[in-house]
Amino acid sequence: MDRYTAVERALRRSAPHALIEAVRDALAVHYAADSVELLMADYAMTILQPVNALPETATPVPAHSGAVGRAFGSQEPRVETDGQEGLSTAHLPVTVRGDRIGVLSVRLPAEACDPATVRELAEVAEVLAHQIVVAERDTDLYLQARRADRLTLAAEMQWQLLPGCSSSRPEYDIGAQLEPAYAIHGDNFDWSASADRLTLTVTNGMGEGIQAALLTNLAVNALRNARRAGLSLADQACLADQAVYGHFQGAAHLAVLLLRFDLATGNVEIVDAGSPKMWRMRDGRPEPIELDAQLPLGMSEDTPYSTEHFRVRPGDRLLFVSDGVYNTASPTGERYSERALTRAMTNTRLLPPSQVPRAVLKELSGYRGPIDADDDAMIVCLDWRGRD
Repeated sequence: MDRYTAVERALRRSAPHALIEAVRDALAVHYAADSVELLMADYAMTILQPVNALPETATPVPAHSGAVGRAFGSQEPRVETDGQEGLSTAHLPVTVRGDRIGVLSVRLPAEACDPATVRELAEVAEVLAHQIVVAERDTDLYLQARRADRLTLAAEMQWQLLPGCSSSRPEYDIGAQLEPAYAIHGDNFDWSASADRLTLTVTNGMGEGIQAALLTNLAVNALRNARRAGLSLADQACLADQAVYGHFQGAAHLAVLLLRFDLATGNVEIVDAGSPKMWRMRDGRPEPIELDAQLPLGMSEDTPYSTEHFRVRPGDRLLFVSDGVYNTASPTGERYSERALTRAMTNTRLLPPSQVPRAVLKELSGYRGPIDADDDAMIVCLDWRGRD
């Protein structure tokens, strides 16, 4: 049995809460690792926090600067060498199918940190990422490690509802983010892919606090239930509309954009139920996409919904933004405009989708200044590559 297989087996046999101890002991034995540390990205994706460290001794590092931040942002291993001590530290992305979890930092003798070893350690970090996702069913350890602050109950409900913050397949890359991360109310996103299709849902909920979270949870789970039953996109909207209206009787509703992509052709079915805004960047030129808006889900009883069609080409970038972006005001009261969003899309055109939402929301925060946000802000970015 080779050393990589031995480490992989140790991780698979580990108790859910003991993955860090398992990888630390296995790497010490098989790779002569001097130290091993797992840092996980917080909900706001701004810092990386050590796991298994006491809160008063844990020292977070920036998620977008330094060697650790560069490994996290680029999703490529980074190696630092300390010539005086004769040790090197490999910073390795901990990622599951494009969803960025954190960074595994492994310190070992410099002569042992050759390219082949770094590649093996990168694969170990990927195995660790998969094990963390499975372990989260049985322990709170890794979810607690993501918190730089306490989540509100509404935010807890919303984050548990999400599929992740990014996803990657040969045909597309998706990145998404919600703000304020620790006090989100009703905005949400969801996606699911099969061999032939990608279904993407972006939700702009109404209300605040628990009421908004309950509304969004009901709608998203109704849409998932309809999707898993194999219903058409229009019927998915109808079923969710009936579920929301049946519970709230028109007193609460939410805007939703449903999209179903054909992975082979780039053809897209769309249901616009009073939805968040959709933008496209094609050939470096951003432009809003006008859709036929229908009633939000739950606004009236038995609302019929119909689909319209759209097509994406390889190289297209789609951006979805909620009202919380447009409604952001500067200290002087001036609203964030389409011109400002166009500028932000242009400025971030070279970033991967996983980094675009954070970059745009950072600009939005600077535009708002010291004023606290009075509405959720959601950004979802999708880059389409398609199939040959």
